[in-house]
Amino acid sequence: MPFFRWLAPLVVLLFATLFFTSAAHAAREIATLDDPVPPSLLLAQSYTGGIDPAPYLVSEKLDGVRAYWDGKKLIFRSGRPIHAPAWFTKNFPAHPLDGELWMGRGSFERLSAAVRREVPLDVEWRSITYQLYELPGGSGGFSERIANLQASVARAGVPWLQVLAQERIADTAALKARLSQVVKGGGEGLMLHRAGAVWHTGRSDDLLKMKPQHDAEARVMAHIAGKGKYQGMMGALLVETPEGRQFRLGTGFTNAMRRQPPPIGSTITYRYRELTSRGLPRFASFWRTRDSE
Repeated sequence: MPFFRWLAPLVVLLFATLFFTSAAHAAREIATLDDPVPPSLLLAQSYTGGIDPAPYLVSEKLDGVRAYWDGKKLIFRSGRPIHAPAWFTKNFPAHPLDGELWMGRGSFERLSAAVRREVPLDVEWRSITYQLYELPGGSGGFSERIANLQASVARAGVPWLQVLAQERIADTAALKARLSQVVKGGGEGLMLHRAGAVWHTGRSDDLLKMKPQHDAEARVMAHIAGKGKYQGMMGALLVETPEGRQFRLGTGFTNAMRRQPPPIGSTITYRYRELTSRGLPRFASFWRTRDSE
């Protein structure tokens, strides 16, 4: 009898352990199924000067929202779904596409609000185009993939599905003149894609971004309380770069953002002029959150 009194609690403990272990495993599986899977994309390096533009195809850097078409649905760079109207994607090609949703220069805030709605508004999407600049998984160099992309878009016959214009620029002087023209017209800058580069993903100098100011991303680590006129609001963000460097970001915010700052753990984009000898951005200023890019 003493043996059974000792055994009974042990059996109960064993079954409880098995139950909670199975429940935890099931919860992890559900969470994994629900977690968005980011698409594999080519990401740009910053143009640093001294690079011959002749081997590159050059396009305008759009102030849009990057969108990936996997052949069936549109998703953000984060992997989250884009709730576009059914008519918008109805006749898209059945193969992957990479590009940006765009409303025109200086329209990022309106565009961001439109594409993040869970219930899309037709009146907003009628003003949006899908500007394509890559054929994921395509064969040949970039110039060949662009030609194949143009042929695919022509077959689709969708007016708002467009291939972003690419051009050859002979030398650095002409490149700087083109940048000045785009910026004066309200554009962001230029993108340089090596014409002969095979398709691949990750950050690479096969794709360069050229802007009057540099921009980069950082993860929000903490909210630093404001003082003086910012009393009761966020004064600055403590952010961390992908390389593990931390710094305070205190400019570029509206008062509304200071009352409701980007959440801890989110990714923001900031602009800066140059890097210090310690690798930290000089004159850094908040630009926008990356939740919908």
